[in-house]
Amino acid sequence: MKTRRPVLFAAAAAAVGAAAVVYSRTRTAPLPVVPHVDLKRYAGLWYEIARLPTRYERDCEAVTAEYHLQPDGTMRVRNTCRRKSLTSPEESATGTARVADRRTNAKLKVSFFWPFTGDYWILDLEGDYQYALVGEPKRENLWILCRHPHLERSIRDKLVAKARSLGFPVEKLIFTPQPVSENP
Repeated sequence: MKTRRPVLFAAAAAAVGAAAVVYSRTRTAPLPVVPHVDLKRYAGLWYEIARLPTRYERDCEAVTAEYHLQPDGTMRVRNTCRRKSLTSPEESATGTARVADRRTNAKLKVSFFWPFTGDYWILDLEGDYQYALVGEPKRENLWILCRHPHLERSIRDKLVAKARSLGFPVEKLIFTPQPVSENP
């Protein structure tokens, strides 16, 4: 009696190998950004809808990021969070963002602790600047941001799908608890 187990195992191994190659290529492919960002319109308050885990945002809820355009063209960045509870005291960190690509304004370098900087690339931006998808080339950091504490599920799902197609590990996303009211 002939067995097909080796053939099935080989086919399964080939499929897994092919998927790994596609995933690997996606994770190392150039990361496209939006064609242009008007920094005056991007400035203001953003609520974090979801993020990939980061050491500095461990146990954070009610996360916001506020951007203020400075006269020298940099942006002052103030990130806030409440640890473990929406009613915990607010913690904040203030940093500076500078444009790394003047052609698009979509690639920023952000620093909270000089001389260290991180990439902040705007990957998707709604036409009225109501929501954004932000990441970086290594695909270790990702944020879904919105001008309101909550984002329509269909839009959120669309942004998650885009991040997946760009090679981000979206299965690790943390969906950020936000207050029910507009005021965090």
